[in-house]
Amino acid sequence: MASYNTSEFKKGIKVQIDGEPYKMIECNFVKPGKGNALYKCRLRSLIRGTILDRTYRGGESLEAADVEDTDVQFSYRQADSFVFMDNTTFEQYELPIDQMDGAEDYLREGMKCQMTLYNGAPISMSPPNQVELTVEYCEPSARGDTATNVTKPAKVDTGAEIQVPAFVGIGDVIKVDTRTGEYVERVRK
Repeated sequence: MASYNTSEFKKGIKVQIDGEPYKMIECNFVKPGKGNALYKCRLRSLIRGTILDRTYRGGESLEAADVEDTDVQFSYRQADSFVFMDNTTFEQYELPIDQMDGAEDYLREGMKCQMTLYNGAPISMSPPNQVELTVEYCEPSARGDTATNVTKPAKVDTGAEIQVPAFVGIGDVIKVDTRTGEYVERVRK
């Protein structure tokens, strides 16, 4: 099985610790006055979502996690789970809402996403970085609120509520960053 040496540690790699897959979300190189270099790492469990802080000495290695990223398409929602179809094998995967990490707010039928599989079972899903959504409801803006960047809540067609600038109205198509949940821009038709 493949492994990562400390010199290959970087944000985003997927490693296995005690038989469980983790994603490295932070890695800092520390060189004390004397002795070996240290790598202070912060890892997130891909199954449970817990955070683990570990320090490794230079020259140590970690086993690569047996995870696979695959392109899928969102098919439909079924009670408290979401069904996706693999674009190449047409296999269907079901992911419970507690493993969605808030991504369910941006899903539309037929949307292409990235799914992470561990031993053939789905463990997480990430939508595209930016999606276009239609504003279904928002309060009308007050006249004269243009001097500062005033925002208001808007409900979009997927059910999510997003803070938008005052000039956005009902029926507008907006671009939203799915990583932060923030408004990016209004889409011109």
